[in-house]
Amino acid sequence: MNRFAKYIAFTGCLALLLSFTGKHPPEPHVVTLRFHSVIGNHSLELGRSYVNALGDTIAVQRFKYYVSNIIITDAVGKDVYLFPRRYYLVDAEDSASQSIQLKIPALPLKQVRFTLGVDSIRNVSGVQTGALDPLHGMFWTWNSGYIMAKLEGVSSSAHVPGQQFTYHVGGFKAADNTARVITLDLPPGTAPVDEINIAADINAWFKGGFLLKIGEHPICHSPGGLAVQIADNYKGMFSISSVR
Repeated sequence: MNRFAKYIAFTGCLALLLSFTGKHPPEPHVVTLRFHSVIGNHSLELGRSYVNALGDTIAVQRFKYYVSNIIITDAVGKDVYLFPRRYYLVDAEDSASQSIQLKIPALPLKQVRFTLGVDSIRNVSGVQTGALDPLHGMFWTWNSGYIMAKLEGVSSSAHVPGQQFTYHVGGFKAADNTARVITLDLPPGTAPVDEINIAADINAWFKGGFLLKIGEHPICHSPGGLAVQIADNYKGMFSISSVR
């Protein structure tokens, strides 16, 4: 039997089986993960002054981070929709980058999980394209590794030229690993949805298990202890703001 005949036979058997069981695969459905940058209760406007969680006045000029390896769980908590080796750069300056569309069956969902950052394999895979292109300014050529998240701005608390604070958080080796797995629970009983809105609160960078005081630490540009502490803080910046 040639390949075409085998295909016809297989599809015919599948159709016959479905006719007996009455079950059909769920129709594909597009769910959009939409990321919103906030500072506390305020939506982020680049260049505007805010008071952060530690009382420092800041004006954010740049805020971006990697989202990768998204996993969606169904109503019983089973990981059923996996999107490995997909990398997205969410950028507060680029509204198009703040929406990620996923094609999954239209079924009730329980949880969204993703990596904030880039896994170690991609960090050592050389020059890449798309969201991982070094032209996005998220790759250390001197250190051969990705910046997982970047926050830059100005603050009167930063006692450096230009009063700038710059946090380029990266590192993927052992104790210096700054990639973080984010787990977000959807409201109980969430039916099939079209959009999941996720807030990213910049305040979390400054106040978590570690108090990031701009006057003491206005700069982080390399892997190490400070980068790990900041990553542990900003792991908590995400929350589900709404679904629809």
